[in-house]
Amino acid sequence: MNDLSPPHAAATPETAGTAPATQRKPDWIRVKAPTSKEYGNTRDLMRGLGLNTVCEEAACPNIGECWSKKHATVMILGDVCTRACAFCNVKTGMPRAVDAAEPEHVAEAAAKLGLQHIVITSVDRDDLPDGGAGQFVKVIAALRRTTPGTTIEILTPDFRGKMRASVEAIVAAGPDVYNHNLETVPRLYPTIRPGARYYASLRLLEEVKAHNPLVFTKSGIMLGLGEQRLEVHQVMDDMRCAGIDFLTMGQYLRPTKKHVEVAEFVTPQAFSAYGAIARAKGFLQVASSPLTRSSYHAGEDFAAMRLAREAQLNKMAR
Repeated sequence: MNDLSPPHAAATPETAGTAPATQRKPDWIRVKAPTSKEYGNTRDLMRGLGLNTVCEEAACPNIGECWSKKHATVMILGDVCTRACAFCNVKTGMPRAVDAAEPEHVAEAAAKLGLQHIVITSVDRDDLPDGGAGQFVKVIAALRRTTPGTTIEILTPDFRGKMRASVEAIVAAGPDVYNHNLETVPRLYPTIRPGARYYASLRLLEEVKAHNPLVFTKSGIMLGLGEQRLEVHQVMDDMRCAGIDFLTMGQYLRPTKKHVEVAEFVTPQAFSAYGAIARAKGFLQVASSPLTRSSYHAGEDFAAMRLAREAQLNKMAR
C-alpha cells in the first residue's frame, strides 16, 4: 500500500480516529449478558437436538439479542474445524464422523423456532472428499420439506481443492443466499487466514453467480486487524467485480489471549462512512457497524435486499 494515512476514519474515510486496542473495550461494543427466558429456551432446544451453533462456538457478542428473538445460526458438520485461523474461536483438530440425523434436526429446530429465515454455516472439513458440501445439500432439502416457507441462507467454507463441484451441488439445492466471507484484506491473509486464499474465495462467489445469477451472494470482512483504508476500498471493488450483492463489516474482537490481538477499535462513525462508500459502489445491501456479524439481523437484511433487487429490476424495465 502507498496510503500512509492512519488505517480508519472517524467521520469520513479521509480523517483518522480510533480507540487504541490497549484500552478496554469501548462502550459501543459492550453488550449485556443474556438472561431472558427466550434465550434459555433457544439454548435448550439446540442442545436437546444435538445441534451446534456458531453463536456459541465463535463467542458472538450478539447471542443474547438473537437468541432472545429465537434466532440461532446452526453450525453443521460438528464443532471441530480442520483449520486454525488466527481470529476464530472454533476448536481445531480431527472432526468426528458426519451426523446423518443432522439435516432433520436442523429442520426440526427451524420449525419449533418458527423461523422465517435461517442461516446455516459449518466448520471447515478438509478431511471430507466434498468438503462437506453434501451435508449442506441435505440440510437445504430437509428444510424445504419441513418448513417450505423459510428462506435459507448458507455460509460455507471455501471447499479448498473441491470448490467447483461443491458449489455447483449446493447452488443446485436452491439456497436463497450464498455467503462466504473474505474475512480480511489480501495482505493479512498469511497471518489471519493462512489456510485460505483471497482470490480463491472471490472465485467461489463468482461460481455461485455463474451457476445461478438469481441467488443472492454475500460476503463480509472484519475491521480492526490492521488493514488500511484503501485496502478496504479495494476489497469492496473486488467484491463488486465478483457480483457480490451484500457486504457485511464488523469489528474484530479477540476471543482469547491465544488469538491475534485487536489492532484497533474502529469507531461507529468510521463504520458508517465505510457503509456509505459501499452503498455508492452498488451493493444491494450493506451492514456496517461494530457489532455487525454475518448472520446478525440476517432475515431483515434479506428482506431489504430482495426489495432492492425488485426496485432495481423495475427501474431497468422502464
